[in-house]
Amino acid sequence: MTEAQNDAEFALDETAIITRELIQMNTTNYGDGVSNGETEAAEYVEAKLRALGLEPQLFDAAPGRTSVVARVAGRNRDKGALVVHGHLDVVPAEPENWSVDPFGGVIKDGMIWGRGAVDMKNMDAMILTSLADVLEQGGPERNLVIAFFSDEENGGIFGSHYLVDNHPHLFAGATEAISEVGGYSVTVNDKRAYLLQTGEKALVWAKLVATGTAAHGSRVLEDNAVTKLARAVAAIGSIQWPVRLTDTTEALIASLAGMLGVDPQRVGPEEIALATGPAGAFIHASLRTTSNPTMLSAGYKHNVIPDRAEARIDIRCFPGEEAEVVAQLQALIGDEVQIEISHQDVGIENPVTGTLVDAVTAALGKHDPGAPVLPYLLAAGTDNKALSKLDIAGYGFAPLKLPADLDFPAMFHGVDERVPLDALVFGRAVLTDLLLDY
Repeated sequence: MTEAQNDAEFALDETAIITRELIQMNTTNYGDGVSNGETEAAEYVEAKLRALGLEPQLFDAAPGRTSVVARVAGRNRDKGALVVHGHLDVVPAEPENWSVDPFGGVIKDGMIWGRGAVDMKNMDAMILTSLADVLEQGGPERNLVIAFFSDEENGGIFGSHYLVDNHPHLFAGATEAISEVGGYSVTVNDKRAYLLQTGEKALVWAKLVATGTAAHGSRVLEDNAVTKLARAVAAIGSIQWPVRLTDTTEALIASLAGMLGVDPQRVGPEEIALATGPAGAFIHASLRTTSNPTMLSAGYKHNVIPDRAEARIDIRCFPGEEAEVVAQLQALIGDEVQIEISHQDVGIENPVTGTLVDAVTAALGKHDPGAPVLPYLLAAGTDNKALSKLDIAGYGFAPLKLPADLDFPAMFHGVDERVPLDALVFGRAVLTDLLLDY
């Protein structure tokens, strides 16, 4: 290591150091119960929490699938507890597609690169460092439940849902939660604002199953499972679901229209969403149901027509519309292909105003005065879905002040995932102020 590298090393905020060390632990979650496991990262986090004088507990939903939970006493025990949570697993990364080692925790161009830099080992690190700051300054205002879950990238089956179903006492007294995919900045019409995630679409992971007659590949055969499946996949992949605004997206579009100086009655919500630049990728997807084919599986030899073919469909719809959407898709593809539900989870839509929203706005305003905070509906999902079963209202708040030209939505599950180092410092400070005062 050169002297310059040593200097850069010592200049790193502790948040960046922890982020990098977590990235270097390959906690890849391949789905369907197949994972490298989170135990190494969980034990690392547990040690950090113990060093702060806390008494964290480890929970294994299955071998290697470890979550960590700790409680922190607040100064005001009359207030409901706040769950502050992250997840330790990451989606796969193909090294040949990256410009850096996805598990190297590389620091360059003022950013930290690697799988999990955004989703969501950055927030895991921010939780740990801000918690240290809070404890040093007298402790949080209210009781905190600090949780680091396994298996979020597979719907939380071996993580948040396991703990909520089997150890609900861990969250006793909690009324609200904060976690990922919110609190980051967007630049609209040369003005910076922050998106607070106040809701999430419902999730339905479905499997299409087509059956037919197995035969030699040279046969003339109409009963071909692959052909049936292909027609169904093409139909679902081509459907255009209508735009529909919820209370959350209506409030967001109205605020964005004001920033853009346009009349939302004359300019459509899609046009307004896409005018937000890179953030438009997230906002646009919140305006309608989506049903995207993501995986195909059929056959075992070039000259054999298989008797079964399958596809995976990722459906994200508005809360409460899951059964209706699946029924519409089944009607669209007909009876030749059947839809089976692999995993399903609830949608969430929390109030866009209230004491937590006010506290978030105040904490951000202290560090970026004048920047508005806008509610938005996440098209994807987080572990807040599991916590909602305990009537805990979950919000997305991982505060990051970002460059206007950074395509932040592309960082989620994308190639060359990265986050600015100064954004981590910003997030640590904002989160600290929130936990001290709220």
